[in-house]
Amino acid sequence: MLNAITIDVEEYFQVSAFEKYVKCEEWGTFPPRVELNTLKILDMLDEFSVKATFFILGWIAEHHPSLIREVQKRGHEIACHGYNHELIYNIGHDRFRQDIKKAKMLLEDLCGREVSYYRAPSYSITEKSLWALDILIEEGFTCDSSIFPIHHDLYGIPDAIRFPHTIDRQHGVIREFPVSTFEVGFSGHKFRIPVSGGGYLRLLPVRFIKRALRHINECEREPVILYFHPWEIDPEQPRIRAGIKSRFRHYINLDRTMGKIKYLLSSFRFAPVSQVLDANEN
Repeated sequence: MLNAITIDVEEYFQVSAFEKYVKCEEWGTFPPRVELNTLKILDMLDEFSVKATFFILGWIAEHHPSLIREVQKRGHEIACHGYNHELIYNIGHDRFRQDIKKAKMLLEDLCGREVSYYRAPSYSITEKSLWALDILIEEGFTCDSSIFPIHHDLYGIPDAIRFPHTIDRQHGVIREFPVSTFEVGFSGHKFRIPVSGGGYLRLLPVRFIKRALRHINECEREPVILYFHPWEIDPEQPRIRAGIKSRFRHYINLDRTMGKIKYLLSSFRFAPVSQVLDANEN
């Protein structure tokens, strides 16, 4: 079965775990790492002959335009990650609209084609920010990958549909490709384990992740969506002074990410989001 592989292109100092410690206006004072790390990812994908979807932050597109052109030149899909990496439920309707319009325009100007796929910073489309789907539809987006069907302190809709589906809203429809979870039963209850990337990829044994993804493909007959960030393959990135919880989430097992991704690339078939959705419809 064909599965989706996605990269959320942002800098190490832009993550939500550090938003209390690093302000947007300070971003320009930090040494950039995203270009070097993204090029390493592109080389890795070339090694496995895999194309991916890159959800790119507008700020990155504005400051590293040649990087976006290189991603497109190598045949990958360009998608939108917003502009400023702000949590949707914190910024409200108007700022969210301005944020995605600015990012969409920057990306489309650079790649010369429509950008209609979106992923929210830190999966911040939750039950209290579902209104964002209406704005996405109004602004020309046709697919979203922002809903994480789990419990979490920053994101998640625990009872959301786990697999690709269409969401009907007042202003139209939008495809949703939720972040993949592995569902297990225990004492008469079902629990969802996030197994598809990010800190979960860095924390969980890769053989367990492989078994979980294989179960989704072979037993549930559904595609999975894998995600990671360029900073997650960079154990030598500068350390940011932050709280213990934030530092644990960000820095745990950075030296293992690349090896785990390569193991999964050799174990499953991966493609961009659009190709997986098309295959899933047929």
